Amino acid sequence: MHKFAKLAAVAAAGALVLSGCANNEQPTGGEGGEGGSELSGTLTGIGASSMQAAQEKWVAEFMTQNPGVQVSYAPEGSGAGREAFMGGGADFAGSDRALKEDENKAGEFGRCAEGSIAYDMPMYISPIAIIFNVEGVDDLNLNAEVTAKIFDGKIKKWNDPAIAELNPDAELPDADIHPVHRSDDSGTTENFTSYLSEVAPDAWPHEPDGEWAAEGGEGAKGTSGVVAAVTNGTGTIGYADASQAGDLAQAKVGEEGNFSELTPESAAQIVENSPVEEGREEHDLAMELNRKGEGYPIVLVSYAIACAEYQDPAQAELVKAYLSYMASEEGQKAAEEAAGSAPLSPKLAEQVNASIEAIK
Repeated sequence: MHKFAKLAAVAAAGALVLSGCANNEQPTGGEGGEGGSELSGTLTGIGASSMQAAQEKWVAEFMTQNPGVQVSYAPEGSGAGREAFMGGGADFAGSDRALKEDENKAGEFGRCAEGSIAYDMPMYISPIAIIFNVEGVDDLNLNAEVTAKIFDGKIKKWNDPAIAELNPDAELPDADIHPVHRSDDSGTTENFTSYLSEVAPDAWPHEPDGEWAAEGGEGAKGTSGVVAAVTNGTGTIGYADASQAGDLAQAKVGEEGNFSELTPESAAQIVENSPVEEGREEHDLAMELNRKGEGYPIVLVSYAIACAEYQDPAQAELVKAYLSYMASEEGQKAAEEAAGSAPLSPKLAEQVNASIEAIK
């Protein structure tokens, strides 16, 4: 309880920033958006920092259309979001991975009705950029094996023959490589290490996980922390949601000489060709990403995690209204404009909306 209390306090501080920003964009006169919304209440979300830019936009637009609703989203990380949702500190969580089957047990969630499971609903699709800051190098090709060895500390110099072979036209310096990874429990880390483990299992001996497993490197908290460490360092390399990579150089990724720039479209292609995990209950849309399929392979799917049934029916209606906006064509377009994410495909959007409608 002491740990959760500290988490809730930090999350609340972050939430004030986002909700305050949205308040400034509310229309005057008390009229809602289209049709004048009669919704009212407070909605709290905590979770993935990867979708921070999208959530800022969603919160602002939703509150403009529904001035009686106060929405806050604290981008404290996927692990913090799941923990807060389980402990009853949030109405919904944002997470760069779905709940695992052994986590999604009936009766384990603080604001859910007794016996309720949670629904994992994909809301935000984005490529994960491999960002780097190397003097004299603007373009960089990397495959999974070389990337794995860099982040596992096996390749230590930028002019290592393995990197040079992939980049014959680059002037690679005789300089140390300084990898940067997330220090917090991160869905971005889990997606990044899942790519390394699936595509280059011999080079990446660690189990995919939200907590960094390899030794060495520099840890930084949150997406913004990794971006700052790479930006302010020398010879640095890290990974971050593409929407927050800023002006940092981004590596092209591929295998067998076929290197691709990351785009929302190529990220969406991987998700479109991936099935829902077998054994999941109806409306629990945990995706089994096929990272060897066609498209940009280092992609994250960020989920909204909500109760299948809430203790408070009024709160369920608020959650459904907000998630419906997030999943709508309007909401997905807003996220694309704010964060460069890929919109849900028509097929996936239909599944997500069916899950939202099933919430009680």
